Amino acid sequence: MRVDLTGQIERITYTNPENGYTIAQVKVRGEKRVVSVVGNLIDPMPGEMVELQGQWKIHPKYGEQFDVEEYRTTVPATIHGIKKYLGSGLIKGIGPVMAGRIVAQFGKKTLDIIENNIEKLSEIDGIGGKRIEMIQTAWEEQKEIRTVMMFLQSHQVSTGYATKIFKQYGDRSITVVTENPFQMATDIFGIGFITADKIAANIGFSKDSPLRIRAGILYVLNELSSDGHVYYPYTKLIEKCSEILEVAGNLIGAELTQVAAEKQTVIEDDALSETHDDTRAVYLARSYFCETGISYMLKRLMATPKTTRPVDADQAVKWVQEQLDFSLADNQKKAILSAIQSKFMVITGGPGTGKTTIIQAVLKIYQKLHVRILLAAPTGRAAKQMSETTGFAAKTIHRMLSFNFRSGGFQKNEKDPLDCDLLIVDEASMIDTVLMHHLLKAVPQQATLILVGDVNQLPSVGAGNILGDIIASHVIPVVRLNEIFRQAQESRIIVNAHRINNGFLPKTDIENDEKTDFYFIDQESPERVLEIILELAANRIPKKFGFDAIDDIQVLSPMHKGLVGTANLNKELQKRLNPGKDNLVYGSTTFHCHDKVMQIRNNYDKNVFNGDIGRVVDINRETREVIITFDDRKIAYDFTELDEVVPAYAVSVHKSQGSEYPAVIIPVLTQHYILLQRNLIYTAITRGRRLVILVGTKKALAIAINNDKTRQRFTRLKDRLQGKAYVRIID
Repeated sequence: MRVDLTGQIERITYTNPENGYTIAQVKVRGEKRVVSVVGNLIDPMPGEMVELQGQWKIHPKYGEQFDVEEYRTTVPATIHGIKKYLGSGLIKGIGPVMAGRIVAQFGKKTLDIIENNIEKLSEIDGIGGKRIEMIQTAWEEQKEIRTVMMFLQSHQVSTGYATKIFKQYGDRSITVVTENPFQMATDIFGIGFITADKIAANIGFSKDSPLRIRAGILYVLNELSSDGHVYYPYTKLIEKCSEILEVAGNLIGAELTQVAAEKQTVIEDDALSETHDDTRAVYLARSYFCETGISYMLKRLMATPKTTRPVDADQAVKWVQEQLDFSLADNQKKAILSAIQSKFMVITGGPGTGKTTIIQAVLKIYQKLHVRILLAAPTGRAAKQMSETTGFAAKTIHRMLSFNFRSGGFQKNEKDPLDCDLLIVDEASMIDTVLMHHLLKAVPQQATLILVGDVNQLPSVGAGNILGDIIASHVIPVVRLNEIFRQAQESRIIVNAHRINNGFLPKTDIENDEKTDFYFIDQESPERVLEIILELAANRIPKKFGFDAIDDIQVLSPMHKGLVGTANLNKELQKRLNPGKDNLVYGSTTFHCHDKVMQIRNNYDKNVFNGDIGRVVDINRETREVIITFDDRKIAYDFTELDEVVPAYAVSVHKSQGSEYPAVIIPVLTQHYILLQRNLIYTAITRGRRLVILVGTKKALAIAINNDKTRQRFTRLKDRLQGKAYVRIID
């Protein structure tokens, strides 16, 4: 039977910002008792008055609960309620202490003062003009957002999404959502096509709506881009879109033509093709212009003469060996000769093959020539390591290119190129198509560009296979390093990495365990693998090797889901390593102070990039912000921005690229068979600098090592570099 209840929210036990599901304790009007209320509530705040409609239910574990079906809120009328309401974090600039001061001064008139005479707050000690302005802005926003949220909730839009929508569109939110909800998938991080499609269906958009199909095509292409594809074959794309959107293929084809006509995609065909069946390629417009731009700029770079004075390359190699007091191997000499003579070259090789020595030698020679030198790498950790090994300052590519917040692009480009005659970029296997395009735009035509990387590692997280395609084109000088030097042979990590890369199981039959840096713990049960990983990270490794459990040890998993996937590992490792009481629940994630976290998207406003690892140093409920340090820089995240960061006690192997850790732990089980590939295991092992521990089964490890067929990525960069001709179908 439906029942009406009126009361005041005393405490929020749990709320999920993604779907609004809330458990709250409500003091019922006219009664002494506090009741447990469950249901979807919009941004509930302690102190709010609520009028509820719903039914009483008996939960098997928690007993009697009131299940909310409909409700509305009003501001509190009592001094106690107002104090609780203001101190709940509702208004930026007012925390519990400040709320107490304000209510002590104005009593029941407090909310009226904030609404109609906010300047009077200056009578309160500690409230100046700036804070009054912050409070006023937050007060107005929360009133507006309630209106928007009520509308959105009526169409089954969750609280978390409603907050993002309001933050993006403000008072235009209802108009945008009503007219074209699919626009949100493009404009708002965290709201993809699937979510926008559900909202559109609730509003009344049909499955065959042209707006839906066009947005769906772009969604599918973006998903394929996330899988590494720069383009996708036309016929396969039609089939995939038809399956995902549940719409006939002929409708997909018609709208695909329209999307191309609107310049959002590019359809391209082999100029010599006669069939046009499997030769058409569909690109997102940005991907197309980046790939074609890379080909054009690389050819132009190689065709432009050097401006550095000519030198006797053989004499330079002889001189640098004397300077380094080191005898170079033949391949190292070849690499240095090519670096002196070429405008653009690639040096590739695994760990311990002397890449760093070559870079040091090249730097010495170019330094002697008094030229301008820049060093860069895709990630902060890789750039830091490059600086440490060379003695030269290195930057991340993003920071080197200087993002301009006003224009929304990089400051360094063809109009304002980098100030260098030599640019060396390390960890080049991580560079995706978009980043490579921006990098080449900024490289002066007369400069020398050297890419250094390990082509046997996983390709970039973003779309493309830049290093692999450049090497496979055979039009650019490439030096492959495959000799492991004597000092490196002492490391079981390096030796086993090369064994794996060559298709052999790692050596684990070590007589003296005390001196090894590579271990394999044989265990088949996922439950026991999880227990072992937790014990290794929390106790055994720190005690035996002296590593810090959070800063020095990194768990790398092939998968996100499952008992030993990154999601569950992060929860369990957090419990063991940082079970803090000061926590904040955001969706399915609980953040603690001192948590290790990772940024999962490029945020140019904050100057923090995908893959950067930081530590939570403060959770401020008054300002509704979490403060995270990245390389000693403190960055503030509004509570609504926390979907940009994830716990990083365990990360995927892909996300670990470009980073090295003192110790890594890697689960290897047959449950991961879908992702078990040789280059994945190889990449994971080469992340460990001083200690690598595999936990799992030799069967799973053998599956991975025997699977050297890397997943095909659809790109045409290799063909373009080789001069193959293509034609745009719609221009």
